[in-house]
Amino acid sequence: MTPNRPFRPVLPLIVAGIFALPASVLAQTGQPAPKPAAPKPAAPAKPAAAAPAQATPAPALTAQATLLGQFGDWSAYTATPAGRKVCFALAKPANSQDNPPNRRTSANIVYMFISSRPAEKVKEELSILVTGYAFKPSTEASMAIGSASFPMYTQNDGAWVKNPADESRLIDSMRKGGDAVVKGTTSRGTQTTDTFSLKGFDQALKRVSQECP
Repeated sequence: MTPNRPFRPVLPLIVAGIFALPASVLAQTGQPAPKPAAPKPAAPAKPAAAAPAQATPAPALTAQATLLGQFGDWSAYTATPAGRKVCFALAKPANSQDNPPNRRTSANIVYMFISSRPAEKVKEELSILVTGYAFKPSTEASMAIGSASFPMYTQNDGAWVKNPADESRLIDSMRKGGDAVVKGTTSRGTQTTDTFSLKGFDQALKRVSQECP
């Protein structure tokens, strides 16, 4: 049965906002962007003049991504997509390898999320998001931490822990481990290996728990 992943559609938008916005925007507290001033009565409104005012603020969703802190190789964020608070720890791989070699490009980025969504009563859900490619249909990925291995369900550009009952054990292993190795197969048949450093993971997750208890 396909797991229900309601947070999935907003992940790419939040990611795009986090890595595209300047630090000054990421540090804001999620307040709405100021509305452009109304045109003076004496001057007729010009369509071209309205464009800069519209382009300056970040999109409504990504503007609410707020950096809570940087902890080693992990960052903690909060966001409010569709008015619902979400908190998550985020990291990118410290090392990536392909077989055959060099099949992925610099545009093919992999992210690991640990998200908590109080409104949905979801706490510390792990997900993998890849950009620019998809996992091979009907295949599993895997995550290894030390000698422990966890199968992962894949769909399109995402992967999740296959057995939800294993999730808390996996998170606990990540708190104590040195790195996490995620292996998968792309839709083109490339075997991928992404190694995530777990330095700062425990601290980032504690910050997430403070924001979304």
